Amino acid sequence: MAYSQPNASQAGTATLGLEPVIVAKDVEKHYDNGFHVLKGVSLTVYKGEVVVLMGPSGSGKSTFIRAFNGLEPYQSGSIEIDGIEISHDKRGIELVRREVGMVFQQFNLFPHLTILKNVTLGPIHLRGLSKDEAEEQAMELLDRVGISHQANKYPGQLSGGQQQRVAIARALAMRPKVMLFDEPTSALDPEMVREVLDVMRNLAESGMTMVCVTHEVGFAREVADRIIFLAEGHLVADTTPDDFFNNPKEERIKKFLSQILH
Repeated sequence: MAYSQPNASQAGTATLGLEPVIVAKDVEKHYDNGFHVLKGVSLTVYKGEVVVLMGPSGSGKSTFIRAFNGLEPYQSGSIEIDGIEISHDKRGIELVRREVGMVFQQFNLFPHLTILKNVTLGPIHLRGLSKDEAEEQAMELLDRVGISHQANKYPGQLSGGQQQRVAIARALAMRPKVMLFDEPTSALDPEMVREVLDVMRNLAESGMTMVCVTHEVGFAREVADRIIFLAEGHLVADTTPDDFFNNPKEERIKKFLSQILH
């Protein structure tokens, strides 16, 4: 099925005069087994925007967002983060990763380190903060995500929701310009989802530029500036939450919504 790339005028945010932070143009990605996962995808994300990527399983959402910090190489097209192009140059990827925080489905915390040390490790070794500076910042961030009282515990002593909040604090400790979330609540028990989404809502309200892969409809409706819908490797829609949920124009979107809205 052929799809046309939505143009910038369809975006849900008035972008005139805003500063682009992520600029992806005609991104193509093939896996070694021949699967063509991204087919000429283009997207611009502006400073302070919250963009939610949605779409069926296998549509390319996670691959696309992982390409934003060099975790997924791509074959053609271009991706720039804050003016730095992501290419095969490792120096460029390292620079980008200093500006981009990422939170995954799994928490990826170091199990042998305390929560405090998990959060201070990056700032000390990559940002050059002193131990005292890093710990002061870490405690502020852990307080921000509501778990400063758990600072001296180990990840295995925390619930899944608490561990994911630590993962968010750890990413924020690097003072990123962009936060990427790849289905951050999909591995959580339902009762733990809200506490993570609340942290993400607060982060969005603070003006952080965010790109989120999620099927959390309430979060997308309430927090997103734009919804990007991917299907079969194509960017099918770039629109407002209101239009996406209440006035979908593509049959593929209608089918997707019928499956996730019950």
